Amino acid sequence: MSSEQISTTPDNSGPRPPRLTYAAALVGLEGLALLVGGAWMLVLGVTGHPDDRQQAVTGGVTLMVISLLPLLAARGLLACRSWSRGPAVVTQLMALPVAYNLLQADSVAIPAGIALAVVAVAALVLLVNPATTQALGIRGPGRAQDGER
Repeated sequence: MSSEQISTTPDNSGPRPPRLTYAAALVGLEGLALLVGGAWMLVLGVTGHPDDRQQAVTGGVTLMVISLLPLLAARGLLACRSWSRGPAVVTQLMALPVAYNLLQADSVAIPAGIALAVVAVAALVLLVNPATTQALGIRGPGRAQDGER
């Protein structure tokens, strides 16, 4: 390996950029909200009187399992792991249609839809920020190493 080659690992020598920390916090917040919402659905499905107990329990368990994606992504972002940006971006892209559906409701779900949309868009902006991609060691298109062409 020559000294002219560029390292493929992220630059962890300096402090983590604040934008990366904020993105991790937002993604982790979404994961925590999914986990709490799933647990709430599960508890109500078991102890309450839902229309369909099996559907409530299944929905609660599903939300709790889905919460693992943003929670693991947030942990990876905090550790400056390049793999973590993909799941974090996917989570935000999945949140946008959910926010849109909440905004279409004529109920108290509208403020939740606004909050979810703001968090998802803010997290996306933070995740594609050049400082974030550099801290994660992600190179853009056309920036391959000399030996990889």
